[in-house]
Amino acid sequence: MADGSPDGRPHSAGADQTPAPRAEDRRELRGVLGSFATGITVLTAGRELPRGMTANSFTSVSLDPPLVLVCVVRTAALHDLVLDEKAFAVSVLSADQEHLARRFADRGRPRGAREFEAVDTEPGRRTGAPILSGAVAWLECSLEAVYDGGDHSILLGSVLDAGGDPGTDALLFYRGGFHRLAPSTV
Repeated sequence: MADGSPDGRPHSAGADQTPAPRAEDRRELRGVLGSFATGITVLTAGRELPRGMTANSFTSVSLDPPLVLVCVVRTAALHDLVLDEKAFAVSVLSADQEHLARRFADRGRPRGAREFEAVDTEPGRRTGAPILSGAVAWLECSLEAVYDGGDHSILLGSVLDAGGDPGTDALLFYRGGFHRLAPSTV
């Protein structure tokens, strides 16, 4: 009965059943979730006036058909651009690209035409969205579906093109900081 209601039935996932978390609960939850190491990506969109943002909420969904997902806060400048363009690119950052992770996470970074001026990129062949040079891997995606994810949108992308450098180590995020993989001894 501990996992359900008093009559033994599971609780439904309705949003009105749980109170809003207190600030200290959110900090604790953030710490717990930060115990899961993730790769770091820069999500980009736009041909004429591209935008980008650092994202670690990225994952593969399916190989057949090839699908990925990324979560984007609804207030991000990139959010509406992805919805309008119906396309995006993902660059998986290499271990030596921490500066790019920090740049695209910085809310005070230059915007507009200056957002990518100090960043080496190439336009994607299929979407025109910037792909960061030196990335471990990259994907271009068409927007397949959008799902509600609280204050985020869950964007499902159909992979149009992909590539990468399998000999390059990835940048990781773990417990609130950037990390690199230790060299393998195997």
